Amino acid sequence: MQPLANHELVVLAAYLAGAQFAAVDTEDIAMKANELAPGRFAWRKYKDQINIDTVRKRLWDATKQEKGSYLIGTEKSGWRLTKAGSDFAEHKLKEVGSDWLGKQRSSLNERASRSREITRMERTDAFFKFSNGVKDQITKSEAERFFRVDDYVTGRSRAAKIEYFKIIAGEKELLLSAAEFIASLVEDDSNA
Repeated sequence: MQPLANHELVVLAAYLAGAQFAAVDTEDIAMKANELAPGRFAWRKYKDQINIDTVRKRLWDATKQEKGSYLIGTEKSGWRLTKAGSDFAEHKLKEVGSDWLGKQRSSLNERASRSREITRMERTDAFFKFSNGVKDQITKSEAERFFRVDDYVTGRSRAAKIEYFKIIAGEKELLLSAAEFIASLVEDDSNA
């Protein structure tokens, strides 16, 4: 396996910290990154100390399109994986093996919550129309209900919610296809 770039390493750290399902603090990601690659994000003089600025820069790199658009968020609101970031992390996890990366466990409540959301999305009018071949009839309000957003959820918050539901939908191929199409109807480029 080719060595990971620093921005890729923080994406894996974010995944292991649970950023595919909730916003994660920069410091939590820094600690995970240091566990994955001890010393890689350390000060030169004080090698036992994590340089949070180095981690922060790599987190911002991972939000850029040319670096994969793996993350969304800020230091204030926390960091979340995009669908691309979640897919990247899962692929790398399989490639290098779970022994190297540690285990990502979800609680019984998290699994139940995801299962409820999958069922809810599959019962929406937007999904029904998509799966019955009349996706051009999906209204904006139906699309917003699919992602649990409205006109008041804009910018980064809207993008983060959409990415969260795309990650959940990834467990089922048809639901993911629907989520990707329906997202195009509700994505908000302003304030992103």
